[in-house]
Amino acid sequence: MAKIYPFRAWRYNRERVGDLSRVLTQPYDKITPEMQERYYRLSEFNLVRLILGRVHPDDDDESNVYTRARDTLQSWVKDGILVPDPRPALYLYDQRYRVPGTDEVKFRRGFIALGQIEDYEAGVVFRHERTHSAPKEDRLRLLRHTHAHCESIFMLYRDEEEVIERLLQGVRASLPDLSVVDEYGVEHLLWVVSDEALITAVQQAMAAHRLVIADGHHRYETALAYRNERRAEACRSDDTQPYERMPMTFFNIAAGGLTILPTHRLIHRLERFDLPRLLEFLSQHFELASASVGEHSDEVLAALSDDLRRRGRDRIAIGMYPAPGDRFYFLTFRPTGSTETLLNGLSPRERSLDVVILHRVILEGGLGLSPERIALEPPITYLREFPEGIRAVASGNAPICFFLNPTRVEQVWEMALAGEVLPQKSTDFYPKLLSGLTIYRLDSP
Repeated sequence: MAKIYPFRAWRYNRERVGDLSRVLTQPYDKITPEMQERYYRLSEFNLVRLILGRVHPDDDDESNVYTRARDTLQSWVKDGILVPDPRPALYLYDQRYRVPGTDEVKFRRGFIALGQIEDYEAGVVFRHERTHSAPKEDRLRLLRHTHAHCESIFMLYRDEEEVIERLLQGVRASLPDLSVVDEYGVEHLLWVVSDEALITAVQQAMAAHRLVIADGHHRYETALAYRNERRAEACRSDDTQPYERMPMTFFNIAAGGLTILPTHRLIHRLERFDLPRLLEFLSQHFELASASVGEHSDEVLAALSDDLRRRGRDRIAIGMYPAPGDRFYFLTFRPTGSTETLLNGLSPRERSLDVVILHRVILEGGLGLSPERIALEPPITYLREFPEGIRAVASGNAPICFFLNPTRVEQVWEMALAGEVLPQKSTDFYPKLLSGLTIYRLDSP
């Protein structure tokens, strides 16, 4: 079902750019304005100039971030900053990382190849979240100008027998062709695999699998739109054309090494916040327990986070820290008859998600924050770090923060294959794929 292909990646010429950590970046949608400026300062060849360039006050149709990205890419190719590999290849891509907030070290093992771009209706590629028009229009304009994919889509597949891992284990026994550590301390390792027999074996093994997008929904749907534009221009469909494929990085969910981090919700701009009334409402749907916060030391906050994780091992458990900030609440889901009304229309899979219960029962039912209000006038700041939410409430910057345990990889897989999508900011796969490791130019042989 899944069609993959080797390709001649364009990669940074280390003789010209030096330390690769100065030119490779996090994915474009994770680059803050501060990160963008830092990347610009790091190197004149930093990839940010291609994937998220600076906007100038005098930009117009003739000169803008997209035309500058096109011209920069052409210049780097001409000057040998980027060079193509001599033969089509697959690229083994491993990551060694420490799980944030813990001492646990994990290895995530995958590989990069071109993947066939498929309509969702074909039943090969499945999404797990909705996309928005503005990011897709931005990426589409960039792709039209550069004719290049500088970033890879993060794909999941399931191979319980680990056939592909066994095929590639001999390659991993050798020294990697590339090793670089990013700004988060994640080590990225890359091996080039150009053996034709081995590539064919991997292609055949992947043909039996379905794919779920973990990260990169906007870029995938951008590639779909661009493919359709090129098909319309050619007045035909030819799935061997370069624009019919894009770089994807594949990870086997059965092989371990995957981490999803929680994304907490800091709520602000509430017209009226009545804690006693909220607690009374919550008692109808949750078992409530609380702990004194006291000083906001790292030890106290780590203990609260660990307790929330423990309570959520076999039940839905949500943390709540409201102003005035003297107590932290643990909300363990205990649905009643009145809860059923709030969950009307949700599937059993959706009801198993902490984030769905938070949004449907607490935010909508308890605080009156409808999906329309959240979409039009976002009252939520999404946070990765547990202490950040505690300190925002304690300092008076927000009246309340809710804390979640991470969505499980298996939940993402099951919902995607069932054709269901998770709420916004339900998954934060960590670490991200490093951008610029392998660039796919559509106009290159």
